[in-house]
Amino acid sequence: MINRECGVYQTNYEGDMALYPLPLARYSTLGAVAILILLPLALDSHAMSLANLMLLASIGAIGLNILVGYTGQVSLGHGAFMMVGSYTAALVTVRLGLPFWVGLPAGGAVAALVGAFFGIPSLRIKGLYLAIATLAGQFIIEWTINHSTWISGGVQSTLYVPTPTFLGWEINSEYRRYFMVLPVAIVAYVAALNLVRSRVGRAFIAVRDRDVAAEIIGVDIFRYKLLAFAVSSFYAGVAGALWTYYLKIANYEHFTLATSVSYLAMIIIGGLGSVLGSVFGAVFITLLPIVLVYVVEGGAALFGFQYAAIADFLANLRLIIFGGLIILFLAIEPEGLFRMWGNVKRYFRLWPFSY
Repeated sequence: MINRECGVYQTNYEGDMALYPLPLARYSTLGAVAILILLPLALDSHAMSLANLMLLASIGAIGLNILVGYTGQVSLGHGAFMMVGSYTAALVTVRLGLPFWVGLPAGGAVAALVGAFFGIPSLRIKGLYLAIATLAGQFIIEWTINHSTWISGGVQSTLYVPTPTFLGWEINSEYRRYFMVLPVAIVAYVAALNLVRSRVGRAFIAVRDRDVAAEIIGVDIFRYKLLAFAVSSFYAGVAGALWTYYLKIANYEHFTLATSVSYLAMIIIGGLGSVLGSVFGAVFITLLPIVLVYVVEGGAALFGFQYAAIADFLANLRLIIFGGLIILFLAIEPEGLFRMWGNVKRYFRLWPFSY
């Protein structure tokens, strides 16, 4: 009975509070980690680049879900906080000559401070008004970086970063970049799982469900709202810093308002209030344009059209599908892909019974 609660008994608090109390869950998690480590043995360079993009997107999506899904604070400035982390990491590496493993936490820390500052209005406003406030933060940060020569490096707002190294080992291929991104993604995932199970996570959920009731029972809602903004922005800053080291360039065009909307789509489609759902959404949104290209190219070849003639249509089709999927999931399955995954697990867990 390694996959059922019955027959599995805990004899101490540590076992009862474990992240994966059931044996099957532990074995499945270890198997998933082993697959991730051995993945480069089975994929080519192009497939590895997609894996890297999915891991990078997962880190940022987890951070945004902590703010929006677990705390209920709507944000349209996630791309700006990623931008802060990106330029901070670039400055730490280019101006100070420090390695990337110093630039990563530095980018996250500065982004956390900026995010906490822009989270101050959350004490008085919520919902649509808070979304507009964070949208203003997106434009303010973008303008500030573009017009600060010391930060952005001039008119093009571009900083070039040297190839990151670790213990004399140059990270200059998709396979090596994968092992730069993978440990950060695993730590971010496990840290988020433990955070939402802690006292802080329960306070986040209380603020989300009913902030007035949470304040009555002793939850300092302003403190936890600011903390949610700081934690979310830290994740965004680390994701932005990793993106900079991955591309070896920091540029504001990678973190525009469209980036913020894409990450919002990830957590809505993946499932609000779910760490695993954030990963599902990141994988889905990352692979969606690739799948669309193959489908449209195949359809164009089938009907004799030139791909160049429908390239603009493909770009607009991606936006149309994004909007349609967000509406579809909000209307039909608000808990997203995570709920669908839960239904599949529940079916096999209860099989052959229907209840």
